[in-house]
Amino acid sequence: MLQDVALGVTTTITQADIPVLRAEGRLGEYAVVYRAYRQQQGGGFGDQSKHPFAWGVLVYVDTQLARVYSARGLPREWTDLTRLEKWMREQGFWYWWMRNDLEPLSLGSGEDEDEAEDASAADAPPEPLPGDLGHPPAMGETA
Repeated sequence: MLQDVALGVTTTITQADIPVLRAEGRLGEYAVVYRAYRQQQGGGFGDQSKHPFAWGVLVYVDTQLARVYSARGLPREWTDLTRLEKWMREQGFWYWWMRNDLEPLSLGSGEDEDEAEDASAADAPPEPLPGDLGHPPAMGETA
C-alpha cells in the first residue's frame, strides 16, 4: 500500500499482539492515529463513495512502525474517533499522535461553508480603535 510506504510502515501486528508486546517491553509508549483509505465496508458508513476514509492505528514495535490488523488479517479501521479513543485506552495507550494527510483542512470540520464563515467571523478579534497600538500601554506610554 503506497500510504504505508509513505508513512514508513515496515511491519504489521494484530491487535491480539499488543498485550504480549507490551508485557515484553517491545511496544512503544506512543501510537499514531492516522487517516487512511477505507478497505472495508461496514457500520453506518457503507457507501465508500460518500465516506472514503477511515482511521487506522500505527504502533512502534522494536522502534519499527507497525500497522495494526485484526485477527482476520484486515487493517483495523474506525469511522468514529470516540470509539477509537476508547479502544486506544483499552489497549493501554494514553498518548498518541494524530495525522490526516488525506483531507484538506476545510473538509474535516463537518460544517457547511456558510456556518464556518459565520463562526470564523464571530471568533475574529475586534477591530482596533483608532490610535490603539494593539497592546496594553507600556510603562511611561500613554494610550
